[in-house]
Amino acid sequence: MKNKTKYIFVTGGVISGVGKGIMAASIGAILKAKGLKVSMQKCDPYFNVDAGLLNPREHGECYVTQDGAETDLDLGHYERFLDEEMTGDSIWTSGKLYKTLIDAERSGKFGGKTVQLVPHVTSLIQKTFIDNTEHFDSDVHIVEIGGTVGDIEGLHFIEAIREFSTKVGRENCLYVHVCFVPWLATSQEFKTKPAQNSLRDLREFGIVPDMVVARMDVSETPDAPHIAAKLATFCGVSEDAVVLMPDAKSVYEVPLNAVRGGVLAPLERFIDHGEPDMSKWEKLVAAIESDPKEEVKIGLVAKYVDNTDTYLSVTEALKAAAWKVGVKLKTVWINAEEAKESDFEAVDGIVVPGGFGVRGVEGKIAAATYCLKNNKPYLGLCLGMQCAVIAAARIGGIKKANSEEFGAEEGENVVYIMEGQEGKESTGGTMRLGNYPAKLVKGSKMAEIYGATDVVERHRHRYEVNQAFIKEIEKGGLKISGTSPDGSLVEFIEAPKCDYFVATQGHPEYRSRPYRAHPLFEGLIKAAKK
Repeated sequence: MKNKTKYIFVTGGVISGVGKGIMAASIGAILKAKGLKVSMQKCDPYFNVDAGLLNPREHGECYVTQDGAETDLDLGHYERFLDEEMTGDSIWTSGKLYKTLIDAERSGKFGGKTVQLVPHVTSLIQKTFIDNTEHFDSDVHIVEIGGTVGDIEGLHFIEAIREFSTKVGRENCLYVHVCFVPWLATSQEFKTKPAQNSLRDLREFGIVPDMVVARMDVSETPDAPHIAAKLATFCGVSEDAVVLMPDAKSVYEVPLNAVRGGVLAPLERFIDHGEPDMSKWEKLVAAIESDPKEEVKIGLVAKYVDNTDTYLSVTEALKAAAWKVGVKLKTVWINAEEAKESDFEAVDGIVVPGGFGVRGVEGKIAAATYCLKNNKPYLGLCLGMQCAVIAAARIGGIKKANSEEFGAEEGENVVYIMEGQEGKESTGGTMRLGNYPAKLVKGSKMAEIYGATDVVERHRHRYEVNQAFIKEIEKGGLKISGTSPDGSLVEFIEAPKCDYFVATQGHPEYRSRPYRAHPLFEGLIKAAKK
């Protein structure tokens, strides 16, 4: 373990969804802007081993890391803010922890000793902190603890971070508590009591925070300096360690708001490394706050239109592309189960994102069909590429063309299950996951978009294009423009007769950054602008 490594632990209180992940990522961005090497990690109390089998309506998108781990969407925030690639060990759930320990106990690694919450679970949690810092060779490692302080299922994580300071030194640990301060319209005042109670709970577990972040809606009264003084008085922290964080129009304003709110004082007491260069964030926020005259409407044909977090990386990639091109983006949610031709007519471009299951798939195929026939800008992602292939095959003469996932029979299965995936359809962690290289056809539209013929994208799929039907697919208007290096898997397709009709088996949204738009999304926005 590196002696110089510092650890920051971020906890939350009062309500779930208080913004711990964004605040943790923002602190990481500020430290990186100081020239420090930063790594991040999430500890989640749920018993699922990973997010692969979680319902996205309940939990938001399943984010995929470069090494193929299916994770919580907060890792997407970490990657977008830090511009660093996380790994599967950047998240540890209670299920993953207990599975690791039980597997070790069953194989005899404990030599018959009693395996307990303390010290075995807490020691394993602490080992993940050290392993991550060694893997990333980081100066600062930031750990976000999921849930809220006091949740019974998260107590082992709280105990682990308390104990950890005795092992690496209290001077090497910074505890940050993010809490919510509600505004009561009836009495026209902010109420700090819920925050006080959550901080009292944290102190009862033996942790006195070094920084308190107060989330609050200041739209009613932007002048609330007394809140910092009150929280400092009742919660045992210095007033300059209380950071007031108003609601922001964009999450990418949060690093700048944190600096304005006073986050540097407690950070510099912890690790003094000069002033942060926030120019990248200032430039990004200026682009976000600009008011372009031109607007593009992008239709997102989806089946979880009641939970936009399901497509968080896609919507963030679209925003980044719009900021880069300099247009105002209007995302139009099109319910895949109810989609009509008039919905497709009403937008300037269409995205069909990834997904699983038959529900809504005909609406996605209809979107691809409409774009092929009407030269409408189209970007297909994973299932969106498969829907495009199905649409082209139907146009090309296979009237009942479909995917085996949706019951296609022999002779109609233009999309079929990958070799070795049979029987694993409901098993977590078994898909083709993570970064994979691809070869683009020289001179293709896709090679022009990327500016290269060797590319890498992340994947999450079981099904692939059946190349036995290439003739019919090409007759329907599509052409293969990229494959796996050995040519066995179709990775990219395009429609030569359309101005912008492209799709990929990968998930390029995972590699988009707010200050560096992904070329496929940038190309869509440019085409839609025309």
